[in-house]
This record gives sequence, structure tokens and C-alpha cells, in this order.
Amino acid sequence: MNALAPLTHSTPATMQLLRKAAKSTNANVLPQIYNEDTNIVIWQRSTAEKLTKAVNILIAISALKPLELAVSPNDAFEQLIKALKPEDNNSDEVNTLCEDIALLVEMFCCLCDLKRAGLRLKVLDKPMCPRFHVDKIPCRLVTTYHGVATQWLNHSDVNRSKLGAGNLGKPDEESGLFKSLSNINQLQQGDVALLKGEYWDDNEGAGLVHRSPPVAANEQRLLLTLDFI
Repeated sequence: MNALAPLTHSTPATMQLLRKAAKSTNANVLPQIYNEDTNIVIWQRSTAEKLTKAVNILIAISALKPLELAVSPNDAFEQLIKALKPEDNNSDEVNTLCEDIALLVEMFCCLCDLKRAGLRLKVLDKPMCPRFHVDKIPCRLVTTYHGVATQWLNHSDVNRSKLGAGNLGKPDEESGLFKSLSNINQLQQGDVALLKGEYWDDNEGAGLVHRSPPVAANEQRLLLTLDFI
């Protein structure tokens, strides 16, 4: 698959804060993150059996460690291989995972016109960010290779005054942040999502509200994020 070409955009300062999701099973949906009325784009990807099997094996044998790297499309694969240090019994699986991550790095950097991206790869057994929140960033790529995936709320369903200290110490489900549990959307394992943050041009007050999902006992999730540097 070819990486996607970067686009440009401009947003009138007076535009109303109306935001929606864009979804497709085709990766060509990703440039829709540049639409002013969109704050999350979801490539509903079905991962190849080879990749799913490789990830399951690596998690089962505890072969993955937390990574934080600054990578470019040209060096992502080599940096990942060096960091993960594959052994004879898992080299094929590590290569398969690193090839897929390197492809996502290429796509993200090309789409967002970046020379490098900040990469984080983590195996989690508990929520990393358990409360709904917005990120003070332009945009983040998120994908869950294994386990339950990120939860998010439609912009129209959020009472943003209840974010942060506005929840008055109450759980998200009781604070008035949203009206019903049915308002909670959830990415699926394998989905590749672009989450628009508060620092995207003309998006203040409309960054995607999201959180890490609850993780059941003895369950794990493998999360990849890519950020602007």
C-alpha cells in the first residue's frame, strides 16, 4: 500500500464547532482528518492473519517491552528491530510487527507532512488514561494490535464543562459529561484511527474526547501511538 499524500487546509475562524467521525474499511479515508468538521477518522482495518498470529505469540512469550522512539519513514523498521532485539524463536514475528508499524509511520508522516514521529508501543494490563479527556496536540494515530481498544465520544454528545475539574470528582458515568452509556463509542482491535486534538488549527474546544478502555483481569492490550514531533 502506498503512503498517502499530505493535504493542506484552512478553517474560517467563525466556523461553528460541529465535528463528526469519518469511517471506512479503506485506508483512503485517512486524509479526511483535514476536513474542518471531522475530529476522528477511523480506518476499520482487518489485520492480516499473519500479523494477528505474530502479535499473539509475542505477547504470550512476553517478548515486547515498552518503547518510546523518534522515528522517520526511512529508519522506523531498523530502529524497531534494534529496540526489540528479536531472538531465533521469534524473529519472524518481530519482523512482521515491525513491518506493519513502519508502514503506519510512513503513512502518518506523509499524511501530516512530518519528517519524524514520536512512537510509543506498550503492552498494558490496565487503562493508561482511564478518564475521558482531550489531548493538547495537533493529531495522534492510535491502533490497538491486541485487546480492547480506545473509547471515544461524539462531539455532539459531550458536555465539555464536565471535563477535568468540572467533573467535581465524580466518575465519567455520573458527572454529566454524557447522557447515556450508549454514547460511548469504541474502536475495534486492528482499527487505525487519527484523533484530532486541541492544537490542530482552529480546533480549540473541539478536540476528540476519548479514554483508555477498562481492561479485564488477566487481559492485555498492545497499543501503538504516533505523535507529531
